[in-house]
Amino acid sequence: MKPSLLVVGLPLIAAACASTPPDVVAFGAVQQEHTVPPARYRSPISGYVARDPVDPKSWRQQNDRQSSADGDAS
Repeated sequence: MKPSLLVVGLPLIAAACASTPPDVVAFGAVQQEHTVPPARYRSPISGYVARDPVDPKSWRQQNDRQSSADGDAS
């Protein structure tokens, strides 16, 4: 058996058996009721916008149209 396994494994096993885990949740916090808004139906295609394919345009025109007006480099 490798000595490193004994050095690492034995303390871990001993520590796991040494104590019990503490109560994390207080009893009063369990009895609180939370209100959840009712679920409403929303169509999965409600925001759909039909777009037709177009021919490619100059990349320079696309870039100029999407860039900020003041020419900020960010």
